[in-house]
Amino acid sequence: MKDMEQMLLNNASLDELIRMKIEEEFKTELKTKKQKPEVVTLTDLKEVPREKIFTKDSTFRVYNRKNKTETFIDGVQADAMIGLKNAIREQFLNKTLTAFSTDDTFVKFESTVIKNV
Repeated sequence: MKDMEQMLLNNASLDELIRMKIEEEFKTELKTKKQKPEVVTLTDLKEVPREKIFTKDSTFRVYNRKNKTETFIDGVQADAMIGLKNAIREQFLNKTLTAFSTDDTFVKFESTVIKNV
């Protein structure tokens, strides 16, 4: 910043000052991008922040009773499976329930990935 002030005092061109500012911002952005974010996987629903339960970062295990198959879905899909059953959704958000069932499926919370920058 002192370099820019000094250049202003020395009648530097505006283009040079803009270029310097852009280069400075680019360098700081490059430093932050090189740092890898810390990834934490939470398997206990009680530790997961309320706003992260029904997001794409959460994983739910789905067992299909009819076909006897097991798959994984994200939190958005699990929220859609709950549908209009707001009582079940609220129990999940209050962390008193970790699984629910529909007509043909059994859905259980598995984990949530949280990225700390």
